[in-house]
Amino acid sequence: MKLTFYGAASEIGRSCIMLESNDARVLLDCGVKIGRADEYPMIEDADLAGIDAIIISHAHLDHSAYLPHVFSTGYNNPVYSTKPTMELINILVTDYLRISEPENVEKTGLQDMQKHFRLVEFHQEFNVKDLTIKLVPAGHILGSAMIEVSDGKQKLIYTGDMNMRGTRLLEPAYTQLLHADTLLMESTYGGDTDMFPSEKVIINQMIGSIKETASSGGKIIIPSFGVGRAQEMLLLLDDYMKSGQIPPMPIYADGMINKAMRIHRHNVIYCREELQKRILLNDDDPFKSKNFIQVGTVAERKKVMTEKEPSIIVTTSGMLTGGPVLKYMERLGADPNNKVIIVGYQAEGTRGRELVNGSRKIRVGPKLVDVNLKVEQYHLSAHSDRQQLVSLVGKVEGLGKVILIHGDKAKSNELAEAIRKDHETSVPALKDEITVG
Repeated sequence: MKLTFYGAASEIGRSCIMLESNDARVLLDCGVKIGRADEYPMIEDADLAGIDAIIISHAHLDHSAYLPHVFSTGYNNPVYSTKPTMELINILVTDYLRISEPENVEKTGLQDMQKHFRLVEFHQEFNVKDLTIKLVPAGHILGSAMIEVSDGKQKLIYTGDMNMRGTRLLEPAYTQLLHADTLLMESTYGGDTDMFPSEKVIINQMIGSIKETASSGGKIIIPSFGVGRAQEMLLLLDDYMKSGQIPPMPIYADGMINKAMRIHRHNVIYCREELQKRILLNDDDPFKSKNFIQVGTVAERKKVMTEKEPSIIVTTSGMLTGGPVLKYMERLGADPNNKVIIVGYQAEGTRGRELVNGSRKIRVGPKLVDVNLKVEQYHLSAHSDRQQLVSLVGKVEGLGKVILIHGDKAKSNELAEAIRKDHETSVPALKDEITVG
């Protein structure tokens, strides 16, 4: 099998890897790198026509948002994913096209994309010509999968984005009985210093900060990815409010978060067992908590921003690249009593990264908006850290080769040094080709 890296090689974003066997050509993911200017996979349109299938690991835009463009070029073959991934892609990509109006992702392919999904369950094998493929849970977001591919001689596992820690929503990545000759692994947090502290300590610090701001009458803005991080945050806030550790106040959910919440509720069988039991056996539905108030109109948003009482606002987008969060920052950002809490990864070139790096102004449309509110960051990641990535390598039986992608080049190289003593390890660059087997 041969791999060609059209994205996510020595970088984070635009995941897109061509896998070729004797008979088949498939794409593993098909995303966009979102930042100051969007960047697209480096595959030529003429090469898309010869692809037999696209397999999507999960719904985040850096793994899925290029699909409408692919179908705009005349691609007419299947896209394989889990059911939640398909449903989440439909709302995420539609929203991305509406808000961002990207230059090279045509809306004309959107309907064709939706028609060509082929849904597969976890652990269910399917074939694309001479390839046998299986998806197993990755623990990253709802429906996320690691992709196992075999041509009958060699077996490869592509992790996509994966999390080996359980969360409020999901069980950890499936790591039992893994066997492969090659591991194509993400390295987002593979750097020497990327060791996550205890989540309990981080959450307690964040809850203390929320209480402090609320006691002074301020509002707390939590920019969140519409899928995954937002649901984790809402369930966390709801639990702490029900237990009395956060004082009663409105928790507003704005942007596509509300559509994504409904998809999570309808696909609860893909969530952790404890959550399923709460809903199915105890009639305790955390996705429909009375503490949540949906915001869906301009008038409702204005009311949230002008009311005097403290509140928590969970809103898209997670890196402040667009969406309702910019309206809240424009209106509430000048008040030092307010606070913005950053809980997700912030890519280089985004407003979120600028805030974390200390910028006191952000651009919203043509305006430069003053940022006088407090800015805090709490690391609550849906990715594995350095220690967990190294441990995954040790769990794969028969492993000969490790290829590290989806990481800043320095972090990928640091992780490679830790793995290289036991396995042949490489960090490809964009458009590199690697033969496995």
